[in-house]
Amino acid sequence: MVEQDFRKVKVGGSIPLIGSINMSRFREVLKNRNFFLLWLGQIISQLGDRLDQMALIAFVYLRAPGSTLEIAKILSFTIIPVFLIGPIAGVYVDRWDRRRTMYTCDFLRAILVFTIPFFLFYAKNLIPIYVIIFFTFSIGRFFVPAKLSIVPDLVAKKDLLLANSLVNTTGMIAAVLGFGISGVVVEWLGAKSGFYLDAFSFLVSGTLIFLIANKLKSASLNLKGVSHEIVELFRKSVFQEIKDGIFYFIKKRDIRFTAWVMFILWAVLGSVYVVVIAFVQKTLHSATKDLGLLVMFLGLGLFVGSLIYGRFGQRISHYKVIFISLVLSGVMLIIFALTIQNYPYFLVAAVLALALGIVISPIMIASNTIVHKASDNEMMGKVFSSLEIIMHLGFILFMFISSALAERFSQLLILVIVGSICSCLGLFNLIMNRRIRWLD
Repeated sequence: MVEQDFRKVKVGGSIPLIGSINMSRFREVLKNRNFFLLWLGQIISQLGDRLDQMALIAFVYLRAPGSTLEIAKILSFTIIPVFLIGPIAGVYVDRWDRRRTMYTCDFLRAILVFTIPFFLFYAKNLIPIYVIIFFTFSIGRFFVPAKLSIVPDLVAKKDLLLANSLVNTTGMIAAVLGFGISGVVVEWLGAKSGFYLDAFSFLVSGTLIFLIANKLKSASLNLKGVSHEIVELFRKSVFQEIKDGIFYFIKKRDIRFTAWVMFILWAVLGSVYVVVIAFVQKTLHSATKDLGLLVMFLGLGLFVGSLIYGRFGQRISHYKVIFISLVLSGVMLIIFALTIQNYPYFLVAAVLALALGIVISPIMIASNTIVHKASDNEMMGKVFSSLEIIMHLGFILFMFISSALAERFSQLLILVIVGSICSCLGLFNLIMNRRIRWLD
């Protein structure tokens, strides 16, 4: 589901591309049965996740057309697990069998998502839906680190770069295409079908992971028979690791700066996310079809922008790239809103969404590169975990603020104001950057 996939582009110069490496090497990696099962399952799961997102949006559109607040309410329960479960999930995943963790998570999510239509369309009270969504995404907080950690268990060390490149690149492609496909499918078959197909995708993914050979290298520990004192020591070490990560995060100046940038970016994304959904539905007169296709073009822009920045990014300071991208992103958001308002044509919106994705992508890559350079290797996981919490905090906080304002003011006005603020912040920091030597 909503797992912010483009954040996985964490490279410091160029991005490994399928086309830039001998395709025979990729075919060789895919001949590894265990890795192939994981890779195929995740492509199917990515498509299913997009169906689920579009089904939720379609449901809100049917129940309360144009209501940004209703969209925000449902989306908030997909984000809250990041704060409650995220800080400890990664620690415990390293102690469990990763394969068993993954297929258990998938099977549980399949059951939960399958039950959503029974409550969604026949219950007046939406509390059961909120609970199901919350538990589904809480389970997902354990699945994601297990998926990212299991690859070294499945492939030889010499194939690790190729395997990660294949997983990340094809995962991004599947996510981008999935938005376009799911928007069309949900509008054609209805929201209920979106949930059923997503549940089926979890079932397929879990089955494929279950079929992975059980004899894997594992860092997990069998706690059966361990004394109470050792178990208590383990419990304390989890909180100690979280505490160490927080203090390390606060101490590093470059990381604090990156956290501020990411908070701003995700606050902007939160401010426009639900507003753009309602704005596109209103201007293009489509519940999910055009919305899904536009997200696909936005994702394509993110991908293209990543390639461009990966090729030429070393020529400019990472900080300057971030500030310039903030300025351009704000300008493009304003152009997008004003143009679609006056020329409500899908092709125009698609071109502008593509351009918006291109100018946004360098912010994520440059920020992650700064963190890679500033962090010690053994602390990097905790740093990125902390950044994820900060990003989602900015997103959910400003998502509710903008959705509440959108109930009183025009969606166009909010998009223009957010774009203006974004550009002004980027321009201000770009000017200040010349006076601060450590940013050069």
